[in-house]
Amino acid sequence: MRLEQLQAFLAVVETGSFQQAAHRQGVTQSAISRQIQALEADLGVPLLHRSNQTRPTVAGDRLLPRARKICQEWQQAVTEITELLEGKQPELCVAAIHSICSYYLPPILQQFCQDYPEVQLRVTALGSDRALKVLKDGLVDLAIVMNNRFLTTSPEMMVQVLYDEPIKVLMAANHPLVHYKQVPWRDLAQYPQVVFKDGYGMQRIVQEQFERRGSQLKAALELNTPDAFRGVVRQGDMVALLPETALVDAYADPTLAVRPIAAEPHGAEDATIQGQLADPPLTRQVVLVTTRDRLQIPPIQHFYKLVTDLMPVQVQNQPLPVVSVE
Repeated sequence: MRLEQLQAFLAVVETGSFQQAAHRQGVTQSAISRQIQALEADLGVPLLHRSNQTRPTVAGDRLLPRARKICQEWQQAVTEITELLEGKQPELCVAAIHSICSYYLPPILQQFCQDYPEVQLRVTALGSDRALKVLKDGLVDLAIVMNNRFLTTSPEMMVQVLYDEPIKVLMAANHPLVHYKQVPWRDLAQYPQVVFKDGYGMQRIVQEQFERRGSQLKAALELNTPDAFRGVVRQGDMVALLPETALVDAYADPTLAVRPIAAEPHGAEDATIQGQLADPPLTRQVVLVTTRDRLQIPPIQHFYKLVTDLMPVQVQNQPLPVVSVE
């Protein structure tokens, strides 16, 4: 059974003749006849009384309401897909890590709302792993996250690198580690850590760094927002490893201090040994992720371009650069 056969059947019933049905459908009368005959052959029963006034048989009467519903559903689907490709999308959903939501997204969101006022924009702050999962599940259209090649390597994924940023140590202003200009790992490992919750890429990075150095991560507390990290760290001897964009407000807070992590030579206990290759600075990479099919939809394509055009290519030093929209 094919859609064209049902459409031909409806045309004959509604016009009362094969000739008028052919005229309405823009095909020949013989083409309409072949469609009806094929449909009757599929069902194994006559559907129309062929007479001066063509009308449905008992079986045709049973098929009629369902044929109408099928054709209406098809037409509705065609209309919705056409509108989607024309940019007539009711909403656009974005998942992003907290620091992106706080500092880089606001001017981009404002610009998008000006460009597409009829599209409702929904933004949710999530951990990177969780954001990629809801993207794969079709619950959001784009995700701005910390790169995780294990979750973004499928062929349908489009991954655009936005920037790299250093990871630094957040501590109280009177913490014993404050006297360091760059904190050595061996000293950092002596203190309890405040870490991101499970599902956040930063938790994975911190855990991996301690493991590769043979140190035990003393995870004392799990949190998920920069405000919460600052509130806890300023109270005592806990420290946190956080990316640059999560430390913006900490730089202006006299109760807090931020220090970079000292680079260490490979295979050397003494970080002052010269002539050895040092570990690269600890960083995280922030990426924009969507799927290939979504990039065919104009509002999503436009948001994607705004993000890639307006995000910085590198985050190196505080204070955080301001993103402006011309």
